[in-house]
Amino acid sequence: MQTTGAFALVDSLVKQGVEHIFGYPGGAILPVYDEIYKAEERDEITHILVRHEQGAVHAADGYARATGKVGVCVATSGPGATNLVTGIATAQMDSVPMVVITGQVPSYAIGSDAFQETDIFGITLPIVKHSYVVRAPEDVARIVAEAFHIAGTGRPGPVLIDIPKDIGLAACNYQPNAGISLRGYKPTFKGHPNQIVAAVDLIRQAERPLLYVGGGAVISGAHAEIQQLADRFQIPVTTTLMGKGAFDENSSLSVGMLGMHGSAYANYAVQGCDLLIAVGARFDDRVTGKLDLFAPTAKVIHIDIDPAELGKNRKPQVPIVGDVKHVIAAILGSTTYEEEVRTADWLRQIQAWKDDYPLVVPQYPNCISPQEVIFEFGKQAPNAFFTTDVGQHQMWAAQFLKCGPRRWISSAGLGTMGYGMPAALGAKVALPQEQVICISGDASFQMNLQELAVLSQYGINVKTAIINNGWQGMVRQWQESFYGERYSSSNMEVGMPDFVKLADAFGLKGMVIQHGDDIAAAVAEIIAHDGPVLADFHVKRNENCYPMVAPGKSNSDMVGLTDPRQKHATPIVGLNGIVQRSHPAVAPTETV
Repeated sequence: MQTTGAFALVDSLVKQGVEHIFGYPGGAILPVYDEIYKAEERDEITHILVRHEQGAVHAADGYARATGKVGVCVATSGPGATNLVTGIATAQMDSVPMVVITGQVPSYAIGSDAFQETDIFGITLPIVKHSYVVRAPEDVARIVAEAFHIAGTGRPGPVLIDIPKDIGLAACNYQPNAGISLRGYKPTFKGHPNQIVAAVDLIRQAERPLLYVGGGAVISGAHAEIQQLADRFQIPVTTTLMGKGAFDENSSLSVGMLGMHGSAYANYAVQGCDLLIAVGARFDDRVTGKLDLFAPTAKVIHIDIDPAELGKNRKPQVPIVGDVKHVIAAILGSTTYEEEVRTADWLRQIQAWKDDYPLVVPQYPNCISPQEVIFEFGKQAPNAFFTTDVGQHQMWAAQFLKCGPRRWISSAGLGTMGYGMPAALGAKVALPQEQVICISGDASFQMNLQELAVLSQYGINVKTAIINNGWQGMVRQWQESFYGERYSSSNMEVGMPDFVKLADAFGLKGMVIQHGDDIAAAVAEIIAHDGPVLADFHVKRNENCYPMVAPGKSNSDMVGLTDPRQKHATPIVGLNGIVQRSHPAVAPTETV
């Protein structure tokens, strides 16, 4: 079939099942956009025009996380391509399947510093799973097929396809449904049988086991297997920020999130366990605190599809390379429903920690607490897909929202401000019948607020709640705690936009909520509105996110724990028992 490289590219995307592309056009990518136009006229594909390329890559990311499919974004050469870099790194850190297509100057001009030329292949080498520069139009179909296979299998990640303009325009003999040739790429899915036996032996011997579940469990769809394993041996379960949704947080076996802003009972559990079963997790620093003090008495089983993660930070007694779902299914197949349960005393200890150190939703007499806003969204929209930006609101959302599989979408590894709302629009495009809510902060939201235009143009029904404290909240908290209250460039109050007027300027519904008594009704109105909403919740300015493990400290050494002698009092106890903050003690609305 005689056609052009650009047609081959777009048709190959259609044949990969791509229904939506997020992007922004420009000179070098125009041959591809001309074919996208024709494909849209044939109802083969839908292009979503963002207002900044970073919005495109975050939208493709949210699309992928919500569905498990490969997200696709497109940009032109030079600044268009470089504007994708933060989103590519976000996807790489969090193992998100994505194909990123960039235009490039014509092949004969590469290396000449041509207009809008950048070496995006070289720039992104450390932050992609794989990269291609298309050298001949006949290679396009194979490259697209390989890119989707690489992006979506094994440990997922972003794959870059850089296509020079002349390759897009060049004639070629296009052969659809090209095969792939990747002899060196063969992910391991099934765990080694001997390692499965060794893992089962350790599980049977353990008296204080703990399942430590990361994003790999969500990616593999292993929530049912993890639930069965936890139930069979009565093993408590903690999740990472990426692992939220892989285990039912309403279960009595759940101890919620661990780590820097995890629950006290999760951190105490990991410090006291005798067996740590790491499932699709990577022992990152925000989870472990001081690494050599993390789970100090525990033997470790580490299950991960990426062999590079095994032993990278913590040496396991039983490393198992394989897909989490397959490996846990094999462990279950090697055990019975009549297994001896040895964890009764351990579960009683964990329940005591839950009783002594609950997560508290405070109320204040003259202002809104951020926690109660987030808690109310979780109560009224328990089955929603939640995206977040990055900062205090993200950690409060992780603490107080209980999400199902793939319904928690947040930038974890890179911590990308400006991620939440574009990711939400991507998730909503993918799943238009689902409720999608973005929890953002006033500082994060301003980084990509231009994407409100996309919600307006396409009628994408995303609800965005801004937890507005007039600060870069987490930066302010660190400056208060570790930098002598020197608030350098973190105060956002001066110059803060009127978010209601901003929403109106984009043709959206805007709301401002300033009183605690109005929260429930406002949340109900936001959810019920038939269209996008931007809601500005004015919350307590100096509220800090606790518990908190200070940098370089053990997970046992948490700032801001509730004093068990004054249950449900406002957190007051800090490092080494020193009072860090003090507020009038008030009754909480809820404890979790």
